[in-house]
Amino acid sequence: MRLALGIEYDGTDFLGWQRLAHGPSVQAEVEAALAFVADHPVAVTCAGRTDSGVHARCQVVHFDTPAERTDRAWALGATTRLPRAIAVLWARRVPDDFHARFAARARRYRYVILNRAIRPALDARFVAWERVPLDADAMHAAAQALLGEQDFSSFRAVSCQAAHARRCVTAISVHRDGERVILEIEANAFLHHMVRNIAGSLLEVGRGERPVAWIAELLAARDRNLAGVTAMPQGLTFVGPRYPAQWQLPSDVTL
Repeated sequence: MRLALGIEYDGTDFLGWQRLAHGPSVQAEVEAALAFVADHPVAVTCAGRTDSGVHARCQVVHFDTPAERTDRAWALGATTRLPRAIAVLWARRVPDDFHARFAARARRYRYVILNRAIRPALDARFVAWERVPLDADAMHAAAQALLGEQDFSSFRAVSCQAAHARRCVTAISVHRDGERVILEIEANAFLHHMVRNIAGSLLEVGRGERPVAWIAELLAARDRNLAGVTAMPQGLTFVGPRYPAQWQLPSDVTL
């Protein structure tokens, strides 16, 4: 039997999603909790790995088990065994050919910048901070150059292990909500640090250090050395993947 789970987490105290031998990971905590409920070792596959300090609103995973439990028992039972920073939102039985990574048709991220003179206190774990006033309209205009299927080498981490840098961005926007400037982006897939590198470059546009046309120039250059710095991880949240309706998953992850 194959199950899919929706999981949210605060990534601040973890070294990322992927299980590691040298530090805490979200995957290791989730697998240990599910193993307790299933009464056997569990290995999960996720829709998209997140880096150290990055959060998830609805990470989706799948795993196989012979254990018979209700969906509610999987979700609540695992959550009771997880640290407070992680919770299982839902559990669903899915066909054996469902794959959390390969069945996803899109993935969504949100990057939130607190734009004010004083650093954050209450929200410090969940927002980036920029003291210089930002022009969100200029950032939005610049970001539109990233739409479509293109080579994102200029926004790819040196350590990225993807076979190629072509990705298709289907939606991207930047808007201001009070003191917050919010970048939202959806694509078929993402490169390592791609969203944070885009955010770092858009920040230069927002501060008035670069013109709107600079983002298009960076994209065409295909050179990571020319782009802005990698933005801090606190502001980044993996909103979640999107799947075709055939898998009958909750509406927040269905196309």
